[in-house]
Amino acid sequence: MGERIISPCVGVCSTTLGDRVCRGCQRTDSEIRDWPAFSSDERRRRLAELDRLRAEVAARFLVVEDAASLEAQLCRHRIRFRDGQPSLSRAVELLRVGRGRIRELSRYGLSGRDNQNAATLQARITRDLLAAADRRQVTSADFTDQPTPIP
Repeated sequence: MGERIISPCVGVCSTTLGDRVCRGCQRTDSEIRDWPAFSSDERRRRLAELDRLRAEVAARFLVVEDAASLEAQLCRHRIRFRDGQPSLSRAVELLRVGRGRIRELSRYGLSGRDNQNAATLQARITRDLLAAADRRQVTSADFTDQPTPIP
């Protein structure tokens, strides 16, 4: 049996509300629809692409000072993450879940670039992440929604 690659779904799917890009996992509506049919290699490639996107955006606002502390807190709070997932991608999920409860980022192995609280950082990251995900959706080579040309 093939390797099982989990879905990046975080249970906040906004594509059901008409968004082309999910506010929770940043996948396009067609990626969500087609996920079960993707090969393990394709899923792995898409996850890596999403991780790069999250890490790139989060790096504008956050620094991971201690990846082990971040991982320990993710485990402590039962926040799902993957082996090999970049720390900044993990931090995005931590802030999404804990933005209202995190008082000291340093306890989570993080520091903010502008000394902002977790809720403000999460809002700024989410805003920029959705904009970047929208650009990814527009520029992706995803032709699954394109009509087949008639010869």
